[in-house]
Amino acid sequence: MTDTAEARKSAALKTPSDVGKNATRDIPAALRALLADAFALYLKTKNFHWHMSGPHFRDYHLLLDEQGEQIFAMTDDIAERARKIGGTSLRSIGHINRLQRLLDNDAEFVTAEDMLAELRDDNKQFTKYLRETHALCDEYEDVATASLIENWIDESERRTWFLFEATRR
Repeated sequence: MTDTAEARKSAALKTPSDVGKNATRDIPAALRALLADAFALYLKTKNFHWHMSGPHFRDYHLLLDEQGEQIFAMTDDIAERARKIGGTSLRSIGHINRLQRLLDNDAEFVTAEDMLAELRDDNKQFTKYLRETHALCDEYEDVATASLIENWIDESERRTWFLFEATRR
């Protein structure tokens, strides 16, 4: 490959942005990690939705379906935001696996109460990651990404609240 072809190849995904070189590197990296966590949280939520059982089956099944839809809805916005400011997004399940910080649960059976408690804790941790990314956006004065994250924090806090209340005795 010629130097010109190599330059075109490396520049092909570089969306013009005014957030600065460091921001173009750091914010998309943080968004990729958030996106990996969002997919991990989505799949765990759906896993628990599919495998829910017990006396509160219907309520919990519907709650987790609603929460899964909300989590999945943010994934495209996260990925597109990374691209809008000059970065890249996730490329594969393997990429998700390398970046995700939230743990999977492959257990054969999990009680309904344990499912809700685990998702409560995961959503709380996800909120922490959102806040960390928001702080990074503030540092680089990326108000558009910070604004999106503020809504996701509110949604994540609501999911945590609902899961907390559902697990209270």
